[in-house]
Amino acid sequence: MKTKIRNSNVKKARKTGFLTRQKTANGRKINRRQRARHGAI
Repeated sequence: MKTKIRNSNVKKARKTGFLTRQKTANGRKINRRQRARHGAI
């Protein structure tokens, strides 16, 4: 029987979300890049 692994949206958001990225200099660089690509996040 296969184990069913569910992806948690909350965990993912905490790990790679906008606010988490804002906490580090390189994360802010990523957010800047995303804003340039897609307009305002």
